Amino acid sequence: MSHLDEARALLARHPVVDGHNDLPWALREQTRYDLDRCDLATDLTGRTHTDLARLRSGGVGAQFWSVYVRSDLAGDEAVSATLEQIDCVDQMLARYPCELVPALTADDMEAARAEGRIASLKGAEGGHSINNSLATLRALYALGVRYMTLTHNDNLPWADSATDVPNVGGLSPFGHEVVREMNRIGMLVDLSHVAATTMRDALSTSVAPVIFSHSSARAICDHPRNIPDDVLAQLPGNGGVAMVTFVPKFILPAAVAWTQAADENLRAHGLHHLDASPEAMKLHEAFEAANPRPIATAATVADHLDHMREVAGVDHIGIGGDFDGTAFTPSGLDDVSGYPNLVAELLSRGWSSADLAKLTWSNAVRVLRDAESVSRELRVLRGPSNATLPPA
Repeated sequence: MSHLDEARALLARHPVVDGHNDLPWALREQTRYDLDRCDLATDLTGRTHTDLARLRSGGVGAQFWSVYVRSDLAGDEAVSATLEQIDCVDQMLARYPCELVPALTADDMEAARAEGRIASLKGAEGGHSINNSLATLRALYALGVRYMTLTHNDNLPWADSATDVPNVGGLSPFGHEVVREMNRIGMLVDLSHVAATTMRDALSTSVAPVIFSHSSARAICDHPRNIPDDVLAQLPGNGGVAMVTFVPKFILPAAVAWTQAADENLRAHGLHHLDASPEAMKLHEAFEAANPRPIATAATVADHLDHMREVAGVDHIGIGGDFDGTAFTPSGLDDVSGYPNLVAELLSRGWSSADLAKLTWSNAVRVLRDAESVSRELRVLRGPSNATLPPA
């Protein structure tokens, strides 16, 4: 049996829990959530990284759908846009019930696997989505959001981002209270996108396991979005999981400068650097024709996983591809059908079936289950926090 055949067989038993997919934002940009015009039951190759057939081909058994909104949206606008994203996921689940099933708990994830359906969870990408309100945080949880990334690309008044100028030095007192309230309600604290100081502050405060829904190893690619080794080394004590991402500029050093130039090209044409519309992709294609792009591969991602396993341990790693949230993907991991290629690469490096089962399925299910257990304990000890952000 080839490594690829072995990978597919393994994923049939232990499917991928992917920590981050931005399809809802792609649907917002392309069709304003009109699923008749972007039907996931059809082949959407060339339009999105994701459709139902490719999820099946990729061996995906659970997906955290990102209900991301851009961090240049603020205040009530960010909250409203997040609610629209949540509604988009709910529309998807209602439209495709034979393939996608809502999941709120680890038990729901296991039940979906037993039924042969894809467990669908929600993750909010950026604390700007709660507009500095713990009541809004609790409302998102009630609507099914099971993790929140503390920041996106820009700082918040209470948390520093990895890609902004340091402001509060990690988490402010209110930021620590956000983490405590997330622990209490059972929402996973996601540390992708945050500054290393914020990572360390959150780990010092959280009594529940944290996740990195889509981040790779800084020791392999020195990008501020990646996880330093000292933080990876804290995951066993915390119980958390770091989910490797596939975004080339976060995994391949040669791609960092190239992507910065490609982003500047979009801005020069009046577009946001995260724009993935057909207009933006045409500009990217023209730029790439004139400036050949460094190509990452499944082996590039495997290099990160080898390192993350060595530092954090095999019980504390997972997968968070960031499909439909990036203009570029590695060769062999072009879309959500590509996960077997990564598993085959790891098999070729001697990873055992037991270790791969932890990577693809068990670790992510366990971390949610553990967060649920912590929440049950904390809800007995204290009620909702009504803390507010002090005036600037």
